[in-house]
Amino acid sequence: MEERLMARLESAVARLEALSLRGGSVAGSGGDDASATDPSIVAFEDFMGTYFGRVSSAGEKIGGQVLEVTKILEQALNMEKELLIKIKQSQKPDLAGLAEFLKPLNEVIMKANSMTEGRRSDFFNHLKAAADSSTALAWIAYTGKDCGMSMPIAHVEESWQMAEFYNNKILVEYKSKDPNHVEWAKALKELYLPGLRDYVKSHYPLGPVWSATAKAKAAAPRAPAPPPPPPASLFTSESSSPSSSKPKEGMAAVFQEISSGKPVTSGLRKVTDNMKAKNRADRTGVVGASEKESHTSSPSFSKAGPPKLELQMGRKWVVENQIGRKNLVIDDCDAKQSVYIFGCKDSVLQVQGKVNNITIDKCTKMGVVFTDVVAACEIVNCSGVEVQCQGSAPTISVDNTGGCQLYLSKGSLGASITTAKSSEINVLVPGAEPDGDLVEHALPQQFIHMFKDGQFETTPVSHSGG
Repeated sequence: MEERLMARLESAVARLEALSLRGGSVAGSGGDDASATDPSIVAFEDFMGTYFGRVSSAGEKIGGQVLEVTKILEQALNMEKELLIKIKQSQKPDLAGLAEFLKPLNEVIMKANSMTEGRRSDFFNHLKAAADSSTALAWIAYTGKDCGMSMPIAHVEESWQMAEFYNNKILVEYKSKDPNHVEWAKALKELYLPGLRDYVKSHYPLGPVWSATAKAKAAAPRAPAPPPPPPASLFTSESSSPSSSKPKEGMAAVFQEISSGKPVTSGLRKVTDNMKAKNRADRTGVVGASEKESHTSSPSFSKAGPPKLELQMGRKWVVENQIGRKNLVIDDCDAKQSVYIFGCKDSVLQVQGKVNNITIDKCTKMGVVFTDVVAACEIVNCSGVEVQCQGSAPTISVDNTGGCQLYLSKGSLGASITTAKSSEINVLVPGAEPDGDLVEHALPQQFIHMFKDGQFETTPVSHSGG
């Protein structure tokens, strides 16, 4: 409590000093000064001083990459403050203008995400927690219920849920090692819950409030040949132009026609008896073989994109959108490379050799067989996957997955298995006999929490069959 009070006092002193340097009064200042002293902006400064100060203090004690990503997070918060000030001085732009307006904040968030790429560091969980949680700052992009994102309060909570998995890993790993890391993880959570959530709830529950009196910025003259569009960012939308600029399609066009007041049956042709399907001689109930084959033939790639199996930048194997492929093999790999498997279905991949880590994301009925991993094997957002470790794996994590079979070898029995929001997880291990069958163990997915001696005790639910 004393630390938070001191942080708020320091923030108030800093604002008073800034006002004195500008002349000691706000009454005669311009629009920037008036917006900077708006109650919502002052509250944002208080929020940063109260909650981010703990994150920054713990980050300085840890140093290294943790301090670096903490400073990036501070840049993102300061950038959001600047954008909130500009919003009070600007009219609401269109989607293209909004993406350009939010570009500085997006660049800082992408900078945090870039630290999680490449070779996994010892502080990967810290970097991932900070990068994933920083997307909560994108609540500022909310423009209405049709913008394609959750309302600001819900967006902040959902963004933290993405980061909480890695934040909990920090708490578990450093619980008895280093209290500075534990403090950093706890402070990071409080920065968003309740910090940012309560701020948004108090001042912007329905999104940012743009100025109604400010003049719209004049559009820049168009060049003869516009450059190609930039890569997709956190704030861009698939529909970059207003829906009113193009004709409505599908059911929207139907409802528009009905509401226009015109006779809805005008232009329709009368169906005579000889036009009905039951009276037509050229229509039978038998489906031709060629027609049936054309409908049942499965596509060779997913609707999400073409299939990929390639090494990118010499560091990352990417396996994407493979469907019905049972003979996928990665054999030319080393311990510095990672494997990322995304959007595959009904396929089998063999990784022959030691790699740094393996991530299986949004796959269905996918089988993965690997030899050794240096860091971890992660299974995220999957359904009905089977993973076999033939060598060693220090960590296996399963997150938001329904149906997962893990086959462990004798060399991987010491693996640490972490599960979250998952069900139907079975682990098969070698039996007592050298040539015996594998023994299956079901990991618990239900728990009992009982309050005893001033704290909750958690035990898995055990089922006994008659």
